[in-house]
Amino acid sequence: MTDPTLFQRSAEPLAARMRPRTLVDFLGQEHILGPGKALGELIRRGDVGSCLFWGPPGSGKTTLALLIANYTKRHFEPFSAATEGVGRVREIIAQAEERLQYEGRGTILFCDEIHRFNRAQQDAFLPWVENGVVTLIGATTENPSFELTGALLSRCRVFVLEPLRPDHIMMLVRRALEDREHGLGNMGLHIDEDALAMLARESDGDARRALQAVDAAAEYLAGTGGPPALTVALIADALQKRFAKYDKSGDQHYDLISALHKAVRGSDVEGSLYWLARMLAGGEDPLYLARRIVRIAVEDVGLADPRALSVALAAKDAYHFLGTPEGELALAEAIVYLATAP
Repeated sequence: MTDPTLFQRSAEPLAARMRPRTLVDFLGQEHILGPGKALGELIRRGDVGSCLFWGPPGSGKTTLALLIANYTKRHFEPFSAATEGVGRVREIIAQAEERLQYEGRGTILFCDEIHRFNRAQQDAFLPWVENGVVTLIGATTENPSFELTGALLSRCRVFVLEPLRPDHIMMLVRRALEDREHGLGNMGLHIDEDALAMLARESDGDARRALQAVDAAAEYLAGTGGPPALTVALIADALQKRFAKYDKSGDQHYDLISALHKAVRGSDVEGSLYWLARMLAGGEDPLYLARRIVRIAVEDVGLADPRALSVALAAKDAYHFLGTPEGELALAEAIVYLATAP
């Protein structure tokens, strides 16, 4: 059942090595994978059509897509809407057509962060989904009803994934510490119960985050030759150092937006570009930033340069038209214009 090309272990981080190979090993999402539940039954039958996985980071979206490819014996082609464009989609489609014609093997096109595509880019999938050349599996952390086109939604079944429960995280960590083939079992590590409870709590249902923290702590112990114990202090340090990330809904979100506004007001071109780039790299919605740029043009520049609003609106429209990554250049150009305005 397992295709080794789908689960390469060499030089991979712990989170990737510990991906479940079967539905039996998959933790969480019982509401869609449990006995008698729709997605679980479709996967077991090897009969999964185009679908969308909506859920938080580390909830298993990519792993489920890999399992579907494995169970259905289709070729798995990963693709990120955050870093690649429609040109790459066309290349994948051409390869999928050849694969279907000469090998009789279908292709799963897994589009991560599919919400990063604009509406025109999303519609590019439609002909190939309809004629069955590819099975599209999209992954998103955003509400599909707001971020995806009605045409695409009508052709894909939406499955909602939930954050993993703390007991799931605990089971996953114990499994990683015991597994000698894929995990850290050969290191003889053990984790304090208090540390395990803290990790399960602080991971916020994100399996990847939990395993990366364990991996970082294990790497530290291997380098220092200390006792093979993952303590509260060690896990806390690993979480803080390796996973301080941009929280789009937390305090850092507002701190960075404020920094962007201040840089523009201070005519700091390099600072304005830095804060814009940092938020984009952290996963901020470019359309949110486009609206902020329009707001800066209205509130901070105003009638001192009446053309500023036109430039900001043009940048927003350009992003709508081009999408990521090309459209982000329009946002950068607009922020430079605003920072140099009177």
